[in-house]
Amino acid sequence: MDDRPIGVFDSGFGGLTVARAMIDLLPAEDIVYVADTGRYPYGPRLLDEVRDFARQITASLVASHDVKMVVVACNTAAAAALDLLRFEYEVPLVGVIDPGVRAAIKATTTRRIGVIGTVGTIASGAYQRAVAAQRAHIHLTCAACPGFVEFVERGETRSDQVHVLAERLLAPLRQDRVDTLLLGCTHYPFLARTIGDVMGRDVVLVSSADETAFEVRAILADTGLGRRSAGKGVHRWISSGDTASFRELGRRLFGPEIDDVEQWVPSH
Repeated sequence: MDDRPIGVFDSGFGGLTVARAMIDLLPAEDIVYVADTGRYPYGPRLLDEVRDFARQITASLVASHDVKMVVVACNTAAAAALDLLRFEYEVPLVGVIDPGVRAAIKATTTRRIGVIGTVGTIASGAYQRAVAAQRAHIHLTCAACPGFVEFVERGETRSDQVHVLAERLLAPLRQDRVDTLLLGCTHYPFLARTIGDVMGRDVVLVSSADETAFEVRAILADTGLGRRSAGKGVHRWISSGDTASFRELGRRLFGPEIDDVEQWVPSH
């Protein structure tokens, strides 16, 4: 048994969907959540730059917080850096891409799956490779959705403008008649109602958050790293940007558990 915390990081608020799923599934575990809001969004950035950010945050989680596991709750960062981080660190590292792909393949009946993500994630080919690795003979349609993250980060999840944007960006997926849509960015579940309205009720939306939490639980069980205590876990919230704005929007999107937000200043 291991009472050390689990580290979770994202460019901003999207990873809160993963943190929520983990807290619900593993209420006894301590969690340290790092939001790199000082440098978001990651999606339009070069993957080399995102890789550097991911290495920096992981190093901080391991060295400063002594985490027993790191969850890369950001699709762009997972696409850019997960394999490298697994090579560099001995603690288990979990991404959000493979769990989401497995869930989408399980959900589809027509074998026509869509994936939406940031420009960086889609351009990286990470989802295309993950689907191919499953050898499931899936017809995959990928679409980048620039602008979605920025709407979420402003707290505009139900505005007319985001609906108009969704209709334009999701058109290729509707034309390809996908029956399952994988939300390949942890920010996108906050837009699930708008995305669902545009895609229609026959399309199943798959979020990787729950599947990632199940994977974390399985790894804790397999490795014996689960927490000894059965009490309620402690959750720490850290932001590289403005802590007051993270607390305000975080509470609106996530809930009142986000109280004290600590400041983290990345070394440049």
